[in-house]
Amino acid sequence: MKIALMDSGIGLLAATAAVRRLRPDADLVLSLDPDGMPWGPRTPEDLTGRALAVAEAAAARRPDALIIGCNTATVHALPALRARLEPGIPVIGTVPAIKPAAAGGGPFAIWATPATTGSPYQRGLIEDFAGGVAVTEVPCPGLAEAVEHADEAAIDAAVAAAAALTPDDVTTVVLGCTHYELVSDRIRAAVQRPGFPPLVLHGSAGAVAAQALRRLGEQPAPRATADGTVTVLLSGREGALPEPALAYEEGRLLNAVSPAR
Repeated sequence: MKIALMDSGIGLLAATAAVRRLRPDADLVLSLDPDGMPWGPRTPEDLTGRALAVAEAAAARRPDALIIGCNTATVHALPALRARLEPGIPVIGTVPAIKPAAAGGGPFAIWATPATTGSPYQRGLIEDFAGGVAVTEVPCPGLAEAVEHADEAAIDAAVAAAAALTPDDVTTVVLGCTHYELVSDRIRAAVQRPGFPPLVLHGSAGAVAAQALRRLGEQPAPRATADGTVTVLLSGREGALPEPALAYEEGRLLNAVSPAR
């Protein structure tokens, strides 16, 4: 089994690591776009063009499924990617975990990029799944970029700024950008209030990995032989994981995997 994942940068690491843990025998293709990143400031049309190019580079490696490891690309490019690749290659998007967060019943916050915060897309998810629940949308300017470059000081500053905008009574935080899952421990430490129950964080990586297996009719096999390979594509060129990826547990996990034979 071969599963491809795509993003402009290392935000795909969380979903990639989740796939790796569920199926250590699966071959992985990681398609990044260092020539075109970041995607967030681009127009929807431009972003969709970049995403299609990155997806087609991955598709040339004949994966069984493609995961869009990026919330922004899912918002703007999912229909175009599915039109281009399906039914031959199932395409799985990444959606903020608003539905399970709302099911908890308590007030929750959604941390997301400024472009996503307040967007019709996010507001639609809130209306569909979080009616009657107190929801605070928290913009996190600079956090994804800081995580992308493993800039410790910038990460701390961006997390602190977002935590200051998060109400004290929040019991749950939805991580509405895949990059944020790489620093979930820092986010938890910044938002957790003394005397309150442990903060619940909802990322998307585990659900996306599980959905990819379901689309393929496969089952998790975490004890399978860990002989899956990793191929990294950088704007279509075969290469190595960007150095900042190794600052995170998810990147180090993948760096230990054999490259494609």
